[in-house]
Amino acid sequence: MKVLISGGAGFIGKHLAFRLAKAGVDITIVDNLSPQVHGPTADFDPKLRSIARCVRGDVGNRALVTELLADREILVHFAAETGTAQSMYAVAHYSQVNIQATAGILDSIVNRRPANLGKIIVASSRAIYGEGKYRCPVDGDVYPASRSALDMTEGRFDPRCPVCGGAVGAVATDEQAPYGPTSFYGLTKQVQEQMALIFGKTLGLDAIALRYQNVYGPGQSLSNPYTGILAIFSNLVRQKKSINVFEDGKESRDFVYIDDVVDATVACMRPEVRGVHAINVGSGVATSVLTVAKSIAAYFNADVPVTITGDFRQGDIRHNFADITKIGSLIGFRPKRSFREGLHFFLNWAESNEPMEAGFDRSLHELKERGLMGTAVSP
Repeated sequence: MKVLISGGAGFIGKHLAFRLAKAGVDITIVDNLSPQVHGPTADFDPKLRSIARCVRGDVGNRALVTELLADREILVHFAAETGTAQSMYAVAHYSQVNIQATAGILDSIVNRRPANLGKIIVASSRAIYGEGKYRCPVDGDVYPASRSALDMTEGRFDPRCPVCGGAVGAVATDEQAPYGPTSFYGLTKQVQEQMALIFGKTLGLDAIALRYQNVYGPGQSLSNPYTGILAIFSNLVRQKKSINVFEDGKESRDFVYIDDVVDATVACMRPEVRGVHAINVGSGVATSVLTVAKSIAAYFNADVPVTITGDFRQGDIRHNFADITKIGSLIGFRPKRSFREGLHFFLNWAESNEPMEAGFDRSLHELKERGLMGTAVSP
């Protein structure tokens, strides 16, 4: 098997590459080694160079992409910017990296038709759902729109039923949920996904969009202030700084461990997995942000305050957890790591690295400057 991984020096891409190398896969990686993710003096990990051909370059370079795809059988497209909050003001940049570069890759495939290419796997995101699926006691399953700044300023953080305006409760979001991104990042991932699936179907290629939930684990960036609350919180705790939790702390996410994500991705690369699919990849369990903060402080036995601030960011969702029925049926996927177990592995790894000043305060200041952040009067 010959595979090209775009963004292959990133968190998921790197783990995937090492797993594939153990199976004897011929791997090529292309990555621009973005300073935001990899640091200002980044280079490819020597261990990664030892198991793959590593090319420093931009997937927006069509000539380079055409060359790299020439003998590949599978394209795994991970290259993207991933900051939900940052996307709300770095609009042109996110459009260029996530949408235009993907369009260029597909343009190369359509017009150059790599002879051996048979499958495209694209990293999609749960962000394409927006708030996702909720249940109203009156109107049944509903899909709320993004929350208003007025509601959140007044401390009403939970979405409302779009039909009756009443209270709703989050339920597992399945793949039949409509697109409803609340951030520009989510919109770019929706477009990426739809492009890959459209051209896969048109060209007779297998195409799979993996709607990753909140992926975490050893090896994720500790220096990127725009993604990963586990990294942000662990940096703060180890520096004896307080953790400020947004909203009322009850907002929740579906945290899925990196090894489970790699298992799912590798399974989708098997020759018998055919067709065009959009698939959730998650744990199927919701964990509150306050639980995350307290768990991290407890792990390090750190006497640091965990403060509920009532701050909120435009574009953030309230809750999410995935319905993983489809991926179970298609490839037999079942997550192996609980959040408690996976968090222990992540924090044990993080402890072996120096805590970083990742610029989280600066990122919040950027949001406030642009009117994209607010505070509830009474969280």
